[in-house]
Amino acid sequence: PPASTSPFLEPTSPNPALTKYAETTEQLHAYGAYLLQCLPKFVQQFSVLKDELTLYAAPSGVLPVLTFLRDHAQCQFKACMDVSGADYPERERRFEVVYHLLSVRHAARIRVKTYANEVDPVPSAVSVFRGADWYEREVWDLYGVFFKDHPDLCVSRRP
Repeated sequence: PPASTSPFLEPTSPNPALTKYAETTEQLHAYGAYLLQCLPKFVQQFSVLKDELTLYAAPSGVLPVLTFLRDHAQCQFKACMDVSGADYPERERRFEVVYHLLSVRHAARIRVKTYANEVDPVPSAVSVFRGADWYEREVWDLYGVFFKDHPDLCVSRRP
């Protein structure tokens, strides 16, 4: 028997996001490749989804990547908007630490992701972005990710 007729009237193809973000995605791929060339020792890979660029770095590469993104003329990511964490228990290095940066000069955002497990620390970004202090404390408090050289990893939430 033939399939039933769908009650949904919304168009399913082509995907409007593909055309909406096509130019931006292409530019971000070029920019990601440029950053990969600038930081080959530290950036392991990059990804682009719609209008979002994400760099992936080992914990040992986080501070050089964040410093480069803050100081380089083609970057100018001067603001750390957030540091977040995610837990993937099935992975060997189960925690992801994600730095969300903003460049006012270039009207752009970028993410830097790294990984950790229960015993290996991630270097604190407070020496690069003073505003990362509170966010790292929250990741420590909620996930138990230790930030090496953090000035005060106290519990941020009290009952």
